[in-house]
Amino acid sequence: MRQALLAFALASLAFGADTRPKVRAITAFVDIDPESYAARIEDTVRFLNTARDAYRAAGFEVEGIRIATQPFPRYTSGMKQEDALAFLRKLDLLAGKLHYAPSIGTAMLNDGDDAPLELLTAALSGTRLNASLVIAGEDGIHWNAVRQAARLIKKVSLASPRGQGNFNFAAIAMLKPYGPFFPGAYHLGGGRTFAVGLEGANVVAEVFARDHDPRTAEKSLADALARHLREAEAVALRVAASSGWTYAGIDPTPAPLGDVSIGRAIESFTGGAFGASGTMSAAAIITRAVQSVAIRRVGYAGLMLPILEDNLLARRWAEGAYNMDSLLAYSAVCAGGLDTVPLPGDVTEEQIARILGDVATLAYKWQKPLAARLLPVPGKKAGDRTEFEDARMANTTIQPLK
Repeated sequence: MRQALLAFALASLAFGADTRPKVRAITAFVDIDPESYAARIEDTVRFLNTARDAYRAAGFEVEGIRIATQPFPRYTSGMKQEDALAFLRKLDLLAGKLHYAPSIGTAMLNDGDDAPLELLTAALSGTRLNASLVIAGEDGIHWNAVRQAARLIKKVSLASPRGQGNFNFAAIAMLKPYGPFFPGAYHLGGGRTFAVGLEGANVVAEVFARDHDPRTAEKSLADALARHLREAEAVALRVAASSGWTYAGIDPTPAPLGDVSIGRAIESFTGGAFGASGTMSAAAIITRAVQSVAIRRVGYAGLMLPILEDNLLARRWAEGAYNMDSLLAYSAVCAGGLDTVPLPGDVTEEQIARILGDVATLAYKWQKPLAARLLPVPGKKAGDRTEFEDARMANTTIQPLK
């Protein structure tokens, strides 16, 4: 199977000579159980490595592979707390051994679910596991889940070094299953499905560097994205046909990372600092272009503005060029929400709950997927600089809460 995929992928190199976006993640969604989890995950990693080979042969750089299980309360139910935590730690160790990023899914799907907060706090504080919690769905805003998520975020901030454990947790609203981006990725069961997420901020930067006219930039961007997304989907479809795995889709959100900056791309379009007038227009143009491409879409399918994963956004945040209200306003015309927002360490559960409530309210009002990754930093106050020791995270200045 691998040789056939490589031959197909090499043939695709003839299409599109410009720089391709990186594949941020190839994410597999599987069901596990405590008895046979290792064999299931090892088989999944073999599949993901084959898919990664196909993308590399097609000219795509691949950052990593990921596995998301069904919601973890389903396979830890009935276990004693210490036994459940020991099993989650085994999953974490296996992820390190097999070199994939792990997610244990969502802790609460429905507002009436029992949230295993103590177990999840320990897991997020001492492992590399990712997880989420649903704060709004088709049935409305989950106000109990909002409070549970706020309590969890506060606990993890105090229990993990520099509060970094919250980098691997998202409160998600109106996000459907099979989105490939962590930490919001989840599924409800069934397994053997995969999705793909691209790191396409460079494509936006390339278009916006030469086209500053809102009347033409949207089409230019849509055309550029379409070339890469269709090629990426062609590889995924071939992988699915040859493997028996189900292809869920691609999240076409042009995700940034480090110096591959969506903030810088927007600044090249507006001619001003990120957060100045014109930023919302640019956000809307990017989102419409992303959603115009005729591929199988999953996930956010909009615009991500992760403060700590984009070096330019981190710098503008330190300068006070924009704030949480700005991000919520942009989220009304795109997607994303409040992503990797550093908060003062003395923020209260009630304050966190109000922030999460705003995200859930906006998502439900406009029926769009949003998420919140909030990072209270213990011992730090407004005006202090963060000191995260994670290569994925930039450091910036903490801004005051209103």
